[in-house]
Amino acid sequence: MDFANVLSSEFKIKPEYSANLIKLFEEGNTIPFIARYRKEQHGTMDDQQIRLFSERYEYLQNLEKRKGEISASIEGQDKMTEELAAAIERAATLSELEDIYRPYKPKRKTRASVAREKGLEPLAAAIMAQEANGAYPIDMAKEYISEETDVETAEAALSGAMDIIAEDISDNADIRRRLKNVIFLGGRLVSLAADKEAESVYTSYYDFAESVKTVAGHRILAVDRGEKEGFLKVSVSFDTAKAHSIIYSVVLKDNGSPSCETVTAAANDAYDRLIFPSIEREVRNELTLRADISAIGVFSTNLRQLLMQPPVRNKVTLGLDPGYRTGCKVAVVDGTGRVLETGVIYPAPPHKKTEEAKRIVGGMCRKYGVEVMAIGNGTASKETEMFASSLIAELGMGISYMVVSEAGASVYSASPLAAKEFPEFDVSLRSAVSIARRLQDPLAELVKIDPKAIGVGQYQHDMPPKMLDEALGGVVEDCVNSVGVDLNTASPSLLSRVAGLSAAVSKNIVDFREENGAFTSRKQLLKVAKLGPKAYTQCAGFCRIAEGKDVLDNTGVHPESYDAAKTLLTLCGYDLKDVSRNEIDELPERIAQLGEEALAQKLSVGVPTLRDIAKELAAPGRDPRDSLPAPMLRTDILDIKDLKAGMELDGTVRNVIDFGAFIDIGVHQDGLVHISQICNHYIKHPSEKLKVGDIVKVWVMSVDAAKKRISLTMKGEPIADEKK
Repeated sequence: MDFANVLSSEFKIKPEYSANLIKLFEEGNTIPFIARYRKEQHGTMDDQQIRLFSERYEYLQNLEKRKGEISASIEGQDKMTEELAAAIERAATLSELEDIYRPYKPKRKTRASVAREKGLEPLAAAIMAQEANGAYPIDMAKEYISEETDVETAEAALSGAMDIIAEDISDNADIRRRLKNVIFLGGRLVSLAADKEAESVYTSYYDFAESVKTVAGHRILAVDRGEKEGFLKVSVSFDTAKAHSIIYSVVLKDNGSPSCETVTAAANDAYDRLIFPSIEREVRNELTLRADISAIGVFSTNLRQLLMQPPVRNKVTLGLDPGYRTGCKVAVVDGTGRVLETGVIYPAPPHKKTEEAKRIVGGMCRKYGVEVMAIGNGTASKETEMFASSLIAELGMGISYMVVSEAGASVYSASPLAAKEFPEFDVSLRSAVSIARRLQDPLAELVKIDPKAIGVGQYQHDMPPKMLDEALGGVVEDCVNSVGVDLNTASPSLLSRVAGLSAAVSKNIVDFREENGAFTSRKQLLKVAKLGPKAYTQCAGFCRIAEGKDVLDNTGVHPESYDAAKTLLTLCGYDLKDVSRNEIDELPERIAQLGEEALAQKLSVGVPTLRDIAKELAAPGRDPRDSLPAPMLRTDILDIKDLKAGMELDGTVRNVIDFGAFIDIGVHQDGLVHISQICNHYIKHPSEKLKVGDIVKVWVMSVDAAKKRISLTMKGEPIADEKK
């Protein structure tokens, strides 16, 4: 297979770009490095596109490998023909390839294989021939009665021959392909209650049916889980008569043969006993895979937005990890995340030591000049938020707060990483520190946690672990490298996500700076144990040194382009000192005057690289997250009982799923904006309009305080709409 041409066509890119990408992969380059520093070789594709390209390339490699294995197996059986070889070569998917291989695949013992052992294959072939003037099958079968082969009657011989015919029909790749296509187009996914009396969250699926072609991914995942938990019986339904007629069109001869009735019966048996159960499994698997891919895509998008939330920089932060019986854990951290003090308070039931809690926390706020509070959204979060809101009003220090997701905090707190980072704190206090740091720098803190535990997806625990891990790991890697890391402050967890750095090498980097002091130059990375030239090439551009010897070390300019960057500055009338002082405001105009193409040629770089260099020189130490809207901080809290239909509120998008989005409106319980209430025109998915972290204006549609359900709309005040 010409991988470059196939992928060029599929991704609609130039063949040379496709060939370059394949070469870059084979040379061991990482996706962030390729996306950022090899733009001329692939036409400025972004990291997500390159990741998809890489995944497709791997699939095609596996397909090609499987074709070789299947061809070798068939040739070993001396059954390869030119027609079969061509069919194998044309196969575009692994599923199609396996259908071609099906008749030649070694089988376990079946009714057909038993019949073949009894010598009934010639009888099956004679019946399938369906000669117009041939004998009746039962008469032909009499010739196969034999004590030696254990065929005692003509009926037994005929039954065995029909089993052979049924299996041959079932193994027919063309029949299976046609049936799969029509079942995917016209089949229905059906779920029924396993026990109609049983109460469960799956009651809406106790009598459910929807087209296989259009059924939504979240419904597929719901019925899959309901089936797994024993509440649902799930199947695929299709018009049996239509399926039979498709098989008849392939295997029956319209010549009035006495064998036609027997072949018809065998065809029906093939479909009912062999083909449909197999295709039903394939359809269910394909639906689940499709739903998994969609759900992982949503999770990945949400995770990307969550990790890229703007940090609340340089603010003394108080983290509150709520709890009832065990109390609320408190941690104060300075603007760099260094822990200043910890403690435990008991403002919520059953203790209700509110005044004592105010005294303790108020003292911490005054002592350290706390500017913002981060409150975990778990158990007792509402009571803790009410406590914090009341205290903030009493203190009058201008403190604000934000409820942050504490998903995965307990996982991190009990991990060896947390134990090494905070050996002096118990597990619960580590959670409070993590919650505070999540507000200060979501990316730096959340990389310490398994992405699956971060909780911005749907049905993530039902996903194929390998597929989910690879997708989410790719998202984390892309985010870390797009922001860059400070070599002198980054944790081993953060460093291990940098292109080209393993966990072991990341630890060696931290050990090196602890032994030798802060890094002053990127070149010092080459002195780190097990960090060779190849790893240096991959990682150097993503590592920053804020106060190093060379200002370029605090930019995204790769060391391989330092000479080009310095020459560019000289040609435009600047030098590195001007960059350090942020005094190159006219750089874009001067580049335009000299001409991008001409400059790029002089510098021996491409135009995309020239633009990237200029962008980095204009803002050393730039963090792409700083250009995003700041997170919404609150000073007061609403109660769900305060909400009325038509009330206008500002909220923060917490999670985007297939059927809508959950919005934090400061009432502890997130409200749901259904996909139909996001905008006034049709959208296929909420992610077209919303992303995690967006600040949005919403109106209350309805409130069910007992069930803690809040329905919101973004289409305007609902009562006013009704009046219109």
